[in-house]
Amino acid sequence: MKQAAVLVGVVTGAHGVQGEVKVKSFTAEPRSIGAYGPLRTEDGQQYEIADMRPARADEVILHFSGVDTRNAAEALKGQRLYVARAALPEAAPGEYYHTDLIGLRADTPDGQAIGHISAVLNYGAGDILEIKDANGSKELVPFTDRHVPVVDFVAGRVVVDVPSTEEEF
Repeated sequence: MKQAAVLVGVVTGAHGVQGEVKVKSFTAEPRSIGAYGPLRTEDGQQYEIADMRPARADEVILHFSGVDTRNAAEALKGQRLYVARAALPEAAPGEYYHTDLIGLRADTPDGQAIGHISAVLNYGAGDILEIKDANGSKELVPFTDRHVPVVDFVAGRVVVDVPSTEEEF
């Protein structure tokens, strides 16, 4: 996609015979997936939400304008849905959009560059920064105030206090 975009959901399948789709929402409140304007796929297709209703805890049922058959809905299975980063509200203090963190330089507390944030992972116990160095090696660091005491968007960096292998997370 040409503009900065944020992944807000993924189509998991068709629902019914009238073109509705099940969408796993990555927004804090699943129904807020419809609050940011049209949704776009990676290939640039734009979809307007004509109707929405809740499904499971992290899912919604969407009906997109112009998607009126089960076959059309099934064709969307697996599509990742994005919104423009500019459409999202500012993050609260101490909270960050993953897309804003990816690409930031990671420095040690004494200012030595150790790499760049290549991904933000979460396997259920909290966010983890994946930091990739110039050689392609990756280091995983818990995204906590203790291990990442500074996030400086103006300077384009984070300060990372890499835990030793003996230290507990």
